[in-house]
Amino acid sequence: MTTRTDAAKAAPPAKAANATEERARSKKIGSLRALVPFLVPYRVWIIGAGLALVTTALVALIMPLAVRRVVDGFETNTAALLDSYFLAALGIAGLLALGTGARYYLVTRLGERVIADIRKAVFFRMISMSPSFYEKVMTGEVLSRITTDTTLLLSVISSSVSVALRNALILMGGLVMMVVTSPKLTGMVLLLVPAIIVPIVVLGRKLRALSRENQDWIAQSSGAASEALLAAQTVQAFTHERASSNEFSNVTEASFTSAKRRISTRAFMTVIVIFLVFAGIVGVLWVGARDVRADAMSIGALIQFLIYAIMVAGAVGALSEIWGELQRAAGATERLVELVYAEDTVTDPARPVPLTHGGKGDIMFDGVGFAYPTRAETAALTDVSFTIKAGETVALVGPSGAGKSTIFQLLQRFYDPQTGKITLDGVDLRDMRREGFRAAMALVPQDPVIFAASARDNIRFGRPDATDAEVEAAARAAAAHEFLAALPEGYDSYVGERGIMLSGGQKQRIAIARAILRDAPILLLDEATSALDAESERLVQRAVADLSAERTTLIVAHRLATVKKADRILVFDAGQIVAEGSHDALVAEGGLYARLARLQFTDGIAAE
Repeated sequence: MTTRTDAAKAAPPAKAANATEERARSKKIGSLRALVPFLVPYRVWIIGAGLALVTTALVALIMPLAVRRVVDGFETNTAALLDSYFLAALGIAGLLALGTGARYYLVTRLGERVIADIRKAVFFRMISMSPSFYEKVMTGEVLSRITTDTTLLLSVISSSVSVALRNALILMGGLVMMVVTSPKLTGMVLLLVPAIIVPIVVLGRKLRALSRENQDWIAQSSGAASEALLAAQTVQAFTHERASSNEFSNVTEASFTSAKRRISTRAFMTVIVIFLVFAGIVGVLWVGARDVRADAMSIGALIQFLIYAIMVAGAVGALSEIWGELQRAAGATERLVELVYAEDTVTDPARPVPLTHGGKGDIMFDGVGFAYPTRAETAALTDVSFTIKAGETVALVGPSGAGKSTIFQLLQRFYDPQTGKITLDGVDLRDMRREGFRAAMALVPQDPVIFAASARDNIRFGRPDATDAEVEAAARAAAAHEFLAALPEGYDSYVGERGIMLSGGQKQRIAIARAILRDAPILLLDEATSALDAESERLVQRAVADLSAERTTLIVAHRLATVKKADRILVFDAGQIVAEGSHDALVAEGGLYARLARLQFTDGIAAE
């Protein structure tokens, strides 16, 4: 059997190499410019951090001058002057400490704030994307970007960038002070610069590609773990634990191998740069020591030059380290920006038409043709047309895959049809804001979604401002009150992730209560009673009948007993409406519906 991971093992390295190199060539470190819109609102913090950064850099550059004064001061006979040198050095150290503390506070706070904004922006964008987006992107990968990539960016914004700027100032200022102290020794140091820059540029290019590849593998590992853990019971039921663990292990090991290549490259670059820098310092120190012996310069001046040289060398080494971090951050930024600015196939119009009076419930499908994006060659609906008047109850029946649930998908505008149009109260759905017309709909899906919260909060999800009394009334109407009241903490009982502590029928009744509480003019029931026992189904059907009395209701059902009382029944087959009418009329007419009814009511076999 070929699994997702089997395919991944072969594909990602090549894919990562090609895609990474292409992105690296086109964007490089410039990708970090995408963070500017998130930084602009906090310009005051940035200015404050910049002032603290410049102050600490200048103070650090003054320190060697103070040291020179102290060292050369040993030769003076004035004790008071020597004391003043030491006091000045102590004052400079105190100023450096205060400036460093202020810089740390401002930069770290800025980083946390910006990353929080990025996470919120990415989540809001992802939670608003239509289902077609998630046909191509795994949820676990999105979560990896929100967590892993933003954590990487946090370390860069709150640390690496400020350290890089500080070291850049020290590098430039240190070079100037080296020239002032000894042009001869400075010239010798500058001869080493090309030898240091070349490995940084060459190896940095490779490091950028490896960083992006490593992040891709981490995201794929997160996606594989998320998919398996969300289906843990199914994995265990089919004794697939070892196979799932092996699949996850393969992806994780691939991520580790990629990380090893990145780490090795960065370590090699660090070794070369640091060795060349400090080898140069040793050589310069040797020449300077000979000048001191020849009285060409003082000991204090040599120590001053040496400190500046060490500061410059340290700055170069730090910049080479930070360069690797910035490369990784650039890759992470690309991945996050892809999500923030991801194009959705379904968008709201620039000037939406409002839904009047909260929506009456008149629905029309006019020549609708549709195929799912990932199965574009197979039509889910072909030239479907029908009209539903406000307050009417219409059932959609037919074999699996006939297109019934697709009607619900299109009506909520999770997708747009390729041909034809869908209107609500005479207005094309594409001319309205999705949030506006969806507020007029209440959905009970075939697989109800239960959140990791209390039963009360799950029901209140239908209308967050509902009172406890309204929540309880909705639960009673959905035949859920009895079992909810029997829970250890009643309505406030925690129901577990995806409602794992509830049975299928209990989850479905909570979903029905949620829809009842929403009190919307349009009610969509997708196999709403499929998981209920006979007694609960009877109670819920009665509640649904009461609820449907003044609402437009669409019912998708395989069990025809739940649709016998519908005003009309639309029979679907192969994406088309093949019959329409009441239950009795369709049975008398013969055809697909009569055959399904005969199987269920005569032979007792459920049509699937």
